Amino acid sequence: MKVLEVIDKKGWCGTKEQTFLITKELAKHIDVHLALPFEHRELIDRLDGVVPLKFYEMDNGGLRRYNLKNYKRLLNIIIEGNYDIVVANSSTTFNYLRLIYPFLKKKPKLVAVRRSGFIPSSISKNFKYKIADKIVVVSSDVYENLKEADFFPEKLVPIESGVDLGRFAPEPFRKKELREKLGFPKDKKIFVNVANWQLWRKGQDILLEAFAQLDCEDCVLYLVGNNTDKEEAKRLIKDFGLEGRVFGLGFREDVPDILNASDFFVLSSHSEGIAGALLQAMATGKVVLSTLAGGIGEYLKDGVNGFAVSVGDVKGLSAKMEKMLSLSEEEYDKISKEAVKTASRYSIENTAQKYLELFRELAKES
Repeated sequence: MKVLEVIDKKGWCGTKEQTFLITKELAKHIDVHLALPFEHRELIDRLDGVVPLKFYEMDNGGLRRYNLKNYKRLLNIIIEGNYDIVVANSSTTFNYLRLIYPFLKKKPKLVAVRRSGFIPSSISKNFKYKIADKIVVVSSDVYENLKEADFFPEKLVPIESGVDLGRFAPEPFRKKELREKLGFPKDKKIFVNVANWQLWRKGQDILLEAFAQLDCEDCVLYLVGNNTDKEEAKRLIKDFGLEGRVFGLGFREDVPDILNASDFFVLSSHSEGIAGALLQAMATGKVVLSTLAGGIGEYLKDGVNGFAVSVGDVKGLSAKMEKMLSLSEEEYDKISKEAVKTASRYSIENTAQKYLELFRELAKES
């Protein structure tokens, strides 16, 4: 069995991290290759020498989808590789595959991955996803949304995203050391949000408004992710009067250390699949707070393994942060242990095994 994983666009996000983790884990079991953009340093540095890398996309922003050479290169990769299965890890990636598909004499099985519950248009459904053999969805919530919309229910396969539990683990004994290393204050209560700066999806504006209402002068909030250190983020922090209390750190490679140096994790998303960043925080034993976007409610239970509010609930976010601050050491420890236990069910090994089962099923149909 020969599988090609395909990803588009440079940069780092939950989709890229899942592609990396799944590809790396699958390589232990099958012959898997990765097609990716030129100069995608994050993936190249992580996977060079681990799996064969095939470069097809010249990423020049939004214009990349109009570059016919990108399509031609991907077409040649698939023809020359003689793959049995091709996996599109994003919607744009599947756009590439849809347009080159008619030119493939040997038709590999196509797997599309849907990471959100947004319902594609009827044109996208009938022109694009109709050719997919299977459509992987990353949570039961996304599965139910698509099923209710009659979005090829016979093709839908739920496979939850996974966490690298070897990298994200509780290290409370290192908190003081890590704060000193990272330059974090030793005597403050630290909240962390890990999400690329996308207000329409990740809702950092909602989070900042809620944090501004929090009556805690000894609390700070760190925003971690692409563009959280750019001018738009700085302006919004200033508009809410949060300078000196909220800091944008930008993209970071040391997220496990940042989480272990903090006290709490908070996510304010409007839309999610399974929310890998939230599971990573739970895996490190943080007491977490999140909006119930996407599939989060499948595992986050309010007051048991963290705290939860409805999407867009500013007052609720602020009130739950107050609640987190009032936890006794015993209460914090109990919730922390439940969080770690929950995250352990979402190991990347379990995710990869489910993909292997799907691939074997598709191979039998060939």
